[in-house]
Amino acid sequence: MYRRMTRSLIAVVCFLALWKPSMAQQDSSLFPLSEQQFLAIVRAYNPIVKQAALNVESAAAILRETRGAFDPQLGTNFERKTFDDLLYYSYFNPEIVIPTWYGIEIYGGLEEIYGDKPANVWTLGQSSYLGVSVPLAKDLLIDKRRAVLRQAKLFQQQAEVDRINAVNDLLNESLADYWTWVREYQVYRVIREAVAVNEARFRYIRIEAQQGLRPAIDTTEALTQLQQFQYLESEALVRYQNAGLILSTYMWLDGDKPFNWSPRIVPDSSWLGKSDWNNLLPPVEELVTEARLEHPKLRSYEFKLDGLDIEKRLKFQSLLPKMDLKYNLLNKGYNVFNKVDGAFLENNYKIGFDFKMPLLLRQGRGAYQQAKIKIRQTNLDRDLTGLQIENKVRQYYNELMALRNQIRIYEDAYENYLRLFRGEDLKFKIGESSLFLLNARENKALEALQKVYDLKTKWYKNYVGLLWSGGKLK
Repeated sequence: MYRRMTRSLIAVVCFLALWKPSMAQQDSSLFPLSEQQFLAIVRAYNPIVKQAALNVESAAAILRETRGAFDPQLGTNFERKTFDDLLYYSYFNPEIVIPTWYGIEIYGGLEEIYGDKPANVWTLGQSSYLGVSVPLAKDLLIDKRRAVLRQAKLFQQQAEVDRINAVNDLLNESLADYWTWVREYQVYRVIREAVAVNEARFRYIRIEAQQGLRPAIDTTEALTQLQQFQYLESEALVRYQNAGLILSTYMWLDGDKPFNWSPRIVPDSSWLGKSDWNNLLPPVEELVTEARLEHPKLRSYEFKLDGLDIEKRLKFQSLLPKMDLKYNLLNKGYNVFNKVDGAFLENNYKIGFDFKMPLLLRQGRGAYQQAKIKIRQTNLDRDLTGLQIENKVRQYYNELMALRNQIRIYEDAYENYLRLFRGEDLKFKIGESSLFLLNARENKALEALQKVYDLKTKWYKNYVGLLWSGGKLK
């Protein structure tokens, strides 16, 4: 009777240690790292996040630079010539030019000219002028300055959605590695505690063998099982440690300093008490529609297409003739607004007209054709990317639906393997079973428990993938 009670007590202790690992309290010297804490660190300090933000700032700087093309310009021209003690001329011409949005330029200036041999077209003395330059064909609706400015505005918006897309990709990759780390940790814990259980079982069997209560071969069987778990523990520990090192590449400190990984950091275990896989997901068609409308990669293509459309309109200008009309209102002295004699086209004015047009238009036609080809190529890229995104959403959704059922199946399977283990344990204690069969039942139960952890962490990885495929990780 005493021997049977001893056997039962040892079996119960082994059972509790092996099958309730998630309920064990964590060492107070360990630092649990939850998914949300990890995300907060990545969002705040990861260099890729900061680089994406710098790209947005760079786009804003480019926009500011392109707006400079519309800044008023102040210039001065001064020339003086003397030869053989003769002052040929002295020419002084300060001028201001004000570009406008519609391609029209307004300019005004002063002239001071004197000397013994000035050019015949110059007006001696002091004079002033106010002029306007108007494109009549090419550059009337759009020119390079306006095109570049509009594209810079689109580029700034595109940089923002590209930033969101970069963060979306980074968080997907980092969270996938986080849940890999969590899985490796849980597997390591299961095997580590299995080693502890088998060490206790080996000691117990060896004592019974020494007392003649069991055959000596059972000690070899128990030792073989223990050694197998010790080997698996070593493998699991390396995988867990390497997974932590991979995770550390995403974690940085303030001041752009890399984070020094510590083995005292462990996954937060609060997720073990949850059952998120039982929560209902939105219909897949709703998720697909949201991805088509909101995914940052597709929105980036829209901005790119708008920019290419502006480029096409600019290239079309090359097919038009260059016709510019210039008119200057002239007056003596430095006040051009003094009353002048006659109307604007009767006295005190200067007018000019420039006309240029290539006869074959090969350069313009080639540039315009290239612009249309770029739009076509980008449309094809966008359509292909849209299809890939849609398929990714459906794939992750199908994976989640399948994993939900697989988790339920394997949780039930684990419970069944536990019952088989319990039954085999009872038979072993009364001498109706062998240690070999008990070890086989134990191995199957351990494999099922590891599979449950694998499926649950895989569900979280695929849920992150579903959010990523819809462009929702920000």
